Amino acid sequence: MSKLPLPVFEELSHCTLCPRECGADRLNGEFGYCNSRAEISVSSICIHKGEEPVISGSKGICNVFFSHCNLQCIYCQNHDISRNSSQHTELPLEMVVSRICQMLDQTENIVGFVSPSHFIPQMIAIIQGIRQAGKNPVFVYNTNGYDKVETLQILEGYIDIYLPDFKYRDENIAFAYSQARDYPMAAAAALKEMYRQKGSSLIVNENGIAESGIIVRHLVLPGAVQNSLDVLQFIAEEISPKLQISLMSQYFPTHDVSKHPQLSRTIYKEEYQQIVDAFYDFGFYRGWVQELISHATYRPDFSNEQPFEL
Repeated sequence: MSKLPLPVFEELSHCTLCPRECGADRLNGEFGYCNSRAEISVSSICIHKGEEPVISGSKGICNVFFSHCNLQCIYCQNHDISRNSSQHTELPLEMVVSRICQMLDQTENIVGFVSPSHFIPQMIAIIQGIRQAGKNPVFVYNTNGYDKVETLQILEGYIDIYLPDFKYRDENIAFAYSQARDYPMAAAAALKEMYRQKGSSLIVNENGIAESGIIVRHLVLPGAVQNSLDVLQFIAEEISPKLQISLMSQYFPTHDVSKHPQLSRTIYKEEYQQIVDAFYDFGFYRGWVQELISHATYRPDFSNEQPFEL
C-alpha cells in the first residue's frame, strides 16, 4: 500500500476536539491532556466477538483500540491501554489501514474505533484510507460519551453506528471518578447530536447485523443506583425510550480501586435488579440486559496480540 498522508486539522494546533479543550499544540509535538500528539497511537487492532450481538454477529468486529483516553476513569476496565501515563507505539497511517483491511474478511465487515474522541482527524484519515483501498465496511464510533457536539458534527457521513457510553448524571460522581464534572452535560448534548444524525431506529441487514443507528451503553457501578436511574430517566424522557440500550453488569474492581470504599466490589444483585426494573418501567424495550455474572467475563488482556478470546 502506498504511503498515505496524515491530513492536517486545525484543531490539533490548539486542540479542542473533546470537552477538555486543553489547547495543546499536538501538531508540533506537544502532548494534550490525553498524552497524545498528532501521530496515530494504537494499542491493538484485533477481532472482537464480545460486543452486542447485532455488532459482533458470529464472526466478530475488527476493533481499533486507540491509546490513552480523554476521560481517565479511576476504575477503567481497559486500564492497561487507557492510562495516560502508559506508553504506546505510534504507527504510520498506511500500516493501520493495511492491518484493518487484512482482518475485514474474517469479520462481519465492521470496523470499530474504541476510545476515539481524542483521535478524530486520525480516525477520519483511517476511514478514508480504508475506502481508498476499495473496502466499504460499517464504521462504529465506540466512545465513552465525553464528546463535543461540534466534533460529532464533523463525523456525519463517516460514522454508521454510534456506540456511546452514558456513564453519569451525577456531576459529583463524574468528578470523583473521572475528573469531569461537566460529563453529564457534555454526554447529554453529545447523545442528542447522535440522535439527530441517526434517530432511534437501528437498521440491520438480512443477517441481523447492524448497519446504521445508535446503541447506548450504561455500565452499572457499585453503590451508584440513583446515578443509573437518573441516566435511564434522562434518556427516556429527554431523548427517546425507543433507543437501543445496552445495560451492563460487567463492572469488576481493578487493582487501582481495590481499596476504594465504593468501587472495590462488584455490584449487588439487589442494586442491579432495581436498575433492570427501572429499565422496563421507563419504557425501554429495545436492547440488551447483561446477566449479573458478566463481571467474570469480558476481561481483555492487552499484553496479548489477541486481547479477547475468540
